[in-house]
Amino acid sequence: METVGLSAGAVSRRLGIAVTTLRTWHQRYGLGPSGHEAGSHRRYTESDVERLEWMRQLTAQGVPAAEAARVVTSPRDESLPLFQARAGGGHAIPVGQAGSAARGLANAAMRLDQAMVRHLVQEAVDTHGVSGAWAEVLCPVLIGIGKRHAATNELVEVEHLLSRSIGDVLGSVSQPPAQATVLLACADEEQHSLALEALAAALAERGMACRMLGARVPTSALLAAVRRTGPAVVVLWSHAHSTGDPAQLEALLTTRPRPVLVLAAGPGWPARLPAGVLTPSSLADALALITPVI
Repeated sequence: METVGLSAGAVSRRLGIAVTTLRTWHQRYGLGPSGHEAGSHRRYTESDVERLEWMRQLTAQGVPAAEAARVVTSPRDESLPLFQARAGGGHAIPVGQAGSAARGLANAAMRLDQAMVRHLVQEAVDTHGVSGAWAEVLCPVLIGIGKRHAATNELVEVEHLLSRSIGDVLGSVSQPPAQATVLLACADEEQHSLALEALAAALAERGMACRMLGARVPTSALLAAVRRTGPAVVVLWSHAHSTGDPAQLEALLTTRPRPVLVLAAGPGWPARLPAGVLTPSSLADALALITPVI
């Protein structure tokens, strides 16, 4: 027989609420699971989850938990939606068609619940691997924050907390003891390095070591690093169009020793790039290009 509803762990992941918080709301306010199968624990139904989401939204807006619980458990007009978006851009980070893991992470990020954010990021990496977690969970939330920021000029604090938490988890992936033959760097004046950190972690997960130079690497410093380490692959990241100068790539192609593979990654590069430069469209695409060379 099919199981009715969701477990506490599944609801925790979906809403970005700690299981201990779910238990507290159950014990104090009666917001517990109502679905039941003979011989099994009670499970959360979709109606239960909707009430918990409403409770989460109210408490995130500063409503005391007891008052929020009174509101969500009061009789209401069933013809009306359970909760509505606030004026001025809504109440959630848009994550498109991404699954419950992305929605839960977005909810936790909006609450600035750093412990829960880190837990959910780690869980995504453990479940999907770095590349899968990046594509299926982390990127949808980061893109959603970007869209909300573009529309409202808000959520800078949310983006910073989420990026820091993602960086902490990615940085915990152990680098293999192999010789590093991949060099990762941001273009000159490019400050966004999180995608490169994801690539470094995904390479490490596959047993491939790399050197990470990080953000804002001047062309002279990049070329000096190439001459000193002789990498087989160089990945240069540009997030903003203002930093995607093809001259940096041309310099790479003429330096000695010349890397076997030069990748221009990120949305900041123009459509026309020097011959010999490849442009991966995703983290998985970059891995597919790098792996045969290494």
